[in-house]
Amino acid sequence: MPQPPKIEPLHPSIFHNIPDLVALQTTRVGGVSVAPQDSLNLAWHTGDNPEHVRENYRRLCANLGISPERIVTTGQVHGTEIALVTAPGNLDGCDALITHVRGLFVGIMTADCYPVLIHDPRTGASGAAHAGWQGAAGRIAEKTVIAMRDAFGTRPEECLAWVGTGISGERYEIGGEVAARFGSSYLKPSSSGEGRQRLDLSAANRDQLLEAGLPPAQVQCTEFCSYRDADRFFSYRRDHGKTGRMLALIGVRTSDSAL
Repeated sequence: MPQPPKIEPLHPSIFHNIPDLVALQTTRVGGVSVAPQDSLNLAWHTGDNPEHVRENYRRLCANLGISPERIVTTGQVHGTEIALVTAPGNLDGCDALITHVRGLFVGIMTADCYPVLIHDPRTGASGAAHAGWQGAAGRIAEKTVIAMRDAFGTRPEECLAWVGTGISGERYEIGGEVAARFGSSYLKPSSSGEGRQRLDLSAANRDQLLEAGLPPAQVQCTEFCSYRDADRFFSYRRDHGKTGRMLALIGVRTSDSAL
């Protein structure tokens, strides 16, 4: 029998020098789910077979050397609520998670929206934010940095951050109502006309991190596009809502969090 494809997460290079830090975004490659969630779907709410999702988590955690029980996610609502995570277990109703507890890994699901991962090397605190257009309009990336400052004494100028893979500006067409929530520097006219615009959410999220106090050299953005790079990423818009979800995850490993 052919060997199953290997799991191929994105490991942001900006975090590579932080000992014991787990920071990544999964791709769609390396799981067992079948179409339209093929193959490494990590969301339970997409209509996928729960046994497939469970096996996908098992494979991911084996790849990372952590226990699935140490991953904390949230039922996202496209808002700006931020939860302080101090124990295992899943949450609901918020779109960003922060923690300073070693051995816990906070995660955000995406399939076109942008994940933002933040780490404070001095305190060991981490944050993960779900930043689609509503989250970005509500400045969730900036609010997550502020929440880490208030909760942990994080100094923004010491943080590292990564804006992960979402739908790129060249593929993200929006109407006037959404465009009105963003500055003109993030918008370009769409060739389809009718007042449609193309929105660069990656740049909007990056600039919020800079405005929160992170130095430019400490913020990294991915070069990928969830819509364009169909062989690597799920895309809600491209796949008309019938698709899986990637997981963006961050936290500091301990011997207790290992498998």
